[in-house]
Amino acid sequence: MKSYDVIIIGGGVVGCMTARALSRYRLDVLLIEKESDIGMGASSANSAIIHAGHDPIPGTLKAEMNRLGNPMWDQLSRDLDIPFKRTGAYVVAVGPEEQAALEGLLQRGRENRVECEIISGEEMRRREPKVNPEVSGALYTPTAGLVDTFAACLAPLENAVMNGVEVMTETEFQGFIRSGRQITGIHTNRGDIACRWVINAAGVHSDEVMHLAGEREDFHITPRKGEYLILDGAEFKLDNILFPVPSAVSKGILVLGSTHGNVVVGPNSVADPDKEDTAVTPAGLEEVWSGARKLVPELNPRAVIAVFAGLRATGNAPTRAPGVTYSHDFIIEIAQEVDGLINLAGIESPGLTSAPAIAERVVELLRGAGETMQEKPDWNPIRRARPRFSQLSRQEQAELVRRDPRYGRVVCRCETVTEGEIVAEIHAPVPARTYDAIKRRTWTGTGRCQGAFDLPRVVDILSRELGIPVTEVTKKGRGSAFLVRPTKEVEA
Repeated sequence: MKSYDVIIIGGGVVGCMTARALSRYRLDVLLIEKESDIGMGASSANSAIIHAGHDPIPGTLKAEMNRLGNPMWDQLSRDLDIPFKRTGAYVVAVGPEEQAALEGLLQRGRENRVECEIISGEEMRRREPKVNPEVSGALYTPTAGLVDTFAACLAPLENAVMNGVEVMTETEFQGFIRSGRQITGIHTNRGDIACRWVINAAGVHSDEVMHLAGEREDFHITPRKGEYLILDGAEFKLDNILFPVPSAVSKGILVLGSTHGNVVVGPNSVADPDKEDTAVTPAGLEEVWSGARKLVPELNPRAVIAVFAGLRATGNAPTRAPGVTYSHDFIIEIAQEVDGLINLAGIESPGLTSAPAIAERVVELLRGAGETMQEKPDWNPIRRARPRFSQLSRQEQAELVRRDPRYGRVVCRCETVTEGEIVAEIHAPVPARTYDAIKRRTWTGTGRCQGAFDLPRVVDILSRELGIPVTEVTKKGRGSAFLVRPTKEVEA
């Protein structure tokens, strides 16, 4: 049984950022993920916003991590080639009651040390002509931005792998190995693995991991489902981030642009005890559409090309903020009931924004627990993304095709994704081994035809490059094969 210094449970953005932060030190680190690929949970099914930080209650861990994490994204995006842009964001008020609520949000933002201001309805209409013409004013936060959510998982983990971290997908945590109070390893579906520390970054399942250690048994995660619609960027353009005035349980239904050019609307917020339920519902999508049209009345349903849902890891952890009754703050702490466990739990919004700061907090916790945290002299913080053919100039495209003719064969016409790009992702440091893994990395299958043109070609490429029959190529891992047998094969 191989032994590691640290095992990270969970390949979402928090786990991946933590892997990169720890790769800087002389530690043997393993990240395990139960799915066939990283980033398959809430980390790639959210609004893709780097929040300015005006919304969390002052004094909470959410507020602190949001404040620390937001400015880290500029350097991260440069070092790791993560698509990111600071667009600013607007909380849009319609009517006098919502207008009055902006003053409270402004005060909270200032308490959280966030740059923000209230602008008039006239100014809001000037900045975003598509906004509801009845807008009475808006809270503007210039440090908000948009990020490619999957790249925010993939890029730091690839950089971690370049610096010595190991990754095991399709590896499910099943329990702890202990000697008295000390954790000495974990049980998985692929065997036992020894370690000195476990980092619990298991998202909606982080409470279950804690309970298996006898830790915080009164802490429970009840996911909140959020449903979204994606609009074709060729049909409808919008670059801003538009929030409604928030409710007690949600930031509300948004209308926003994206780093890929599509427009996204959503999410709603529905408590859902099923931690695997990411199905959309007619009622939920109608709620989303109705809420979005309050912000942008001219939205046209004919522009909708896809729908999806994600789950927020909403927990019942009390806040540490004095005098505040608040039941779902982040948990970022060393366990009390066992030795060798760090829990990162209840990481809902603004978890994406906070992820790099949470990762640095893990380093501080380990150092505070007596780890020497000796830096590697050859640690490399830079990771370069593979070429994206559609984003290159004609001259750059021609040179790329000259070097590798596979870049001249277009597989996805809607998004202009080439065979060369797909092959490069299959053989990357964190390889793509399923159709959906290719889709998340290259954006193939996300355009108007939603994969109708590219699917058989991508299946053939995966079969060839992985050396497996086409009947073993899957959409998203075990139990999702596309093909059973040749069409004309006669059964005995």
